[in-house]
Amino acid sequence: MKHFLIGYAGNAGIRMMTAQDARSLSHINLAFGVIRDGLLDTSRLTVWDSLHQLRGWNPDIRIVLSVGGWTAGGFSEMAATPRGISAFADSCGKAMDLYGLDGIDIDWEYPCSSAAGIASNPADKVNFTALMRALRGVAGDRIVSIAAGAGPYFTRNTEMDKVAAACDYVQLMTYDMRGGFDRQAGHHTGLDASLGDEDGMTVRRAVELFHKAGVPRDKIVIGAAFYSRKWDGVPDVNRGLLQPAESVGNYGPGYDKLLAEYIDKNGWVSHWDEDAKAPFLFNGRSFISYDDPRSVALKCRYLKQEGLRGIMYWEHASDSTHTLLGAMAAELGRG
Repeated sequence: MKHFLIGYAGNAGIRMMTAQDARSLSHINLAFGVIRDGLLDTSRLTVWDSLHQLRGWNPDIRIVLSVGGWTAGGFSEMAATPRGISAFADSCGKAMDLYGLDGIDIDWEYPCSSAAGIASNPADKVNFTALMRALRGVAGDRIVSIAAGAGPYFTRNTEMDKVAAACDYVQLMTYDMRGGFDRQAGHHTGLDASLGDEDGMTVRRAVELFHKAGVPRDKIVIGAAFYSRKWDGVPDVNRGLLQPAESVGNYGPGYDKLLAEYIDKNGWVSHWDEDAKAPFLFNGRSFISYDDPRSVALKCRYLKQEGLRGIMYWEHASDSTHTLLGAMAAELGRG
């Protein structure tokens, strides 16, 4: 099985893609289209003219439009009626035709939840299934995928066996697994758990959770992070790992900035957690969790061993050095 290597990229990420990047990737998820008045709105994306160049570099690349993202609403309202679902699905079909896209990716964060400040309803659980089935019907042999939150909050509020049947693959957002709501420093995208972290979510635990919920292993795509999470006010105990913090894990620097200013620089010391198979930084008072070439390569080895579909990452513009994509491509034999 040829494993997928999928990159999420917004306008900035698309503009910085190189020929080597395009040859390394199997898919690009354009981020983002949104829902406006119940229909797909692509006005935020301004890189349509760049797609021809990407296909020139890699004729086999699949370019998929991702709809949604954190704080992007309109899903619950649109999916509340069959008529709303049909109108939205039709608008997605028209966009695929207009721009020559290879598919649609739905990033609803999250059904039955207003954590991102969007509307929600308990009926989202069944309406999400209906939405994905409608998109399957409109897409035909083109791609239909989702980005799924990597935790039980997503599986219990969706019918993942039915959703997976309508999708070509399911992308698990195995990052932010500790972060914006947590005041305990730790790994936000670890393959495995740190010693003593009995309940924290990991890539491996997320895969088993979704497989148990009915997603076939060969439809599961795991996630890597090209950005970091940073906790402040962390005690100088156990190098900050699993320590209480004064702040939540806020969105931190991208990997390129970590390389330039943080990793073994300016008082920051890099560490490797062999249990979690993940790196981290600590300066005696602040803790940073991130992915590096070693951790993303290990994720790729894991997915091959487990017969998973592939790996994706958020987001391309966060690594202008192209280091992390290169490490994954090398491990997967791409590019």
